[in-house]
Amino acid sequence: MAKPPSRKSISKPKQAGRKTASKRKAKAAKPARPVAAAKRAPAPRTKSKAKGRTRHAKAIAALLNVPVADYDTVQRIIEAEADIAEGVAALRRACPVMSKVHDAAGHPPLRRREAGFEGLARIIVGQQLSVASAAAIWARTFAAVQPFTPERLLSLSDAELGKAGLSRPKIRTLRAVSQACVDGLDLVALAEASDEDVHARLTEVNGIGPWTADIYLMFCLGRADAWASGDLALQIAAQQAFGLEERPTRDELQALAERWRPWRGVAARLLWAFYAVAKQQKSAVPV
Repeated sequence: MAKPPSRKSISKPKQAGRKTASKRKAKAAKPARPVAAAKRAPAPRTKSKAKGRTRHAKAIAALLNVPVADYDTVQRIIEAEADIAEGVAALRRACPVMSKVHDAAGHPPLRRREAGFEGLARIIVGQQLSVASAAAIWARTFAAVQPFTPERLLSLSDAELGKAGLSRPKIRTLRAVSQACVDGLDLVALAEASDEDVHARLTEVNGIGPWTADIYLMFCLGRADAWASGDLALQIAAQQAFGLEERPTRDELQALAERWRPWRGVAARLLWAFYAVAKQQKSAVPV
């Protein structure tokens, strides 16, 4: 009978796995080396930005220092191409920058629309959209709301209006305008009101801001001196036309446009055309 092994002779199996696992755990516990942190981020170029802003302010001040010629305050209405031509001729005589813009962009389009509920609705639908997208969504909206009246629009559900491609904010604004018209807002009668009164009455409606009111004055009522200083494309076009380092603010553009009275509506059309030409040239540059 074999003798059982003594306790001393019994050896415990080596637990190699534990040692390896503990090493892995200790290694994993070490924080990762901050590779990106080793490189110090460059300090913000606040000084250069401040200098650029100062140069821009000086350039604006120099432009505003140019005397503005007197003009008559007779309210002009743009109804035909001949009115656009008259405005372009006046702007060319009064402003070298407008002469340059006209040479580059050519004759601007008339862009007149019917005043009233339909005209205002079309401006709301097309806001912040490309020309093609605006036209497509407007065509579907117009087809869905027949006859195109405030009462008919209010009778449709949000889902029905949404099928035309309208966003929720635009549906809310169209409903607000429709309700205002039902409650007594006479958009056709605004044709006899002053620019300031039209602006005030329209911006009372929830969802209608200064830009919408400016565009209604310009395209639906045909006001020759209407102006939209908050329009982004106009700001960019003015920056390019005047050779400014920065895009002018709303207030700066409003002040710059004083030189174009009483034809600011034609100046806006010229600058939009100039912006479109510059954008095409930029996109045509090979990458």
